[in-house]
Amino acid sequence: MKPYRILLTDDHSLLREAIKKSIEGVPGLKVIGEARDGVDLMRLLSRTTPDLIILDISMPNLPGLDAAKIIKARNPDIKILILTMHKSGEFLRRALAVGIEGYLLKENALADLVTAIETIRRGGNYISSLLGGKILREGIGLRLSGEVLSPREIEILKLVAQGKSSKEIADSLSLSIMTVYNHRVNIKNKLNLKKNAELVRYAIEKGYI
Repeated sequence: MKPYRILLTDDHSLLREAIKKSIEGVPGLKVIGEARDGVDLMRLLSRTTPDLIILDISMPNLPGLDAAKIIKARNPDIKILILTMHKSGEFLRRALAVGIEGYLLKENALADLVTAIETIRRGGNYISSLLGGKILREGIGLRLSGEVLSPREIEILKLVAQGKSSKEIADSLSLSIMTVYNHRVNIKNKLNLKKNAELVRYAIEKGYI
């Protein structure tokens, strides 16, 4: 099995080194590059395509959420794990709106980092356990809210709602049929829906078609 390729982006070199050490101690995970800010990250992405980017919010030159928005617009299949000191619901809400797959606080990064990565690698979403109370109080969440889809998932949902088959969607988006199938499963799981008719109704209610 090929390694799961990860890019680290944080302006603190000591933290990057600690994170890198934790990741590379796990079989199947590989750090393929490090960036000190968003601009540096964009340069790296012009030369390589990772499976996952670990991204700080507060960075010089190009802030993390701005970088995440650009990355998701260019390549929605790249997963993003936010690693931050920000606990506020506003930052979490903004990150989710961009379509990130995980939100981890730095204070428990080394304890939960590998769990977060493996959850995202399997197609799930991860929010720091330290934010559980905030999620319940403010109704914020990824899978927990049941209504936050990534840009790619919304794209596929629109095509499903138009009656397109998995093969037609795969051909249209230049994806493999298995990738489309996995996206469809993730969409149903996130929305807690079982049938295609329910997906169509949801797409209509949200104005996707």
